[in-house]
Amino acid sequence: MRMGTKARKVPTNLSVREDLVRRAKELEINLSEVLDAALEDAIRREEQRAWLAANKDAIAQYNEFVEKNGVFSDDWRRF
Repeated sequence: MRMGTKARKVPTNLSVREDLVRRAKELEINLSEVLDAALEDAIRREEQRAWLAANKDAIAQYNEFVEKNGVFSDDWRRF
């Protein structure tokens, strides 16, 4: 489920470049939808970055283990 799906919307004050707002209106671009999508993407990227940073040591240890020992399915896989 996407973050913004069926979530309540709240009014927010933003400062946006005047030329961009004008052009978006001319093209009938919904600024709220664009902001929602951009925020979801930015949040997803930041959460991924934070998770990778928090788990960096465990990932390195696992990769080292696999390099030395292989993975559990090495003896059974057919590719």
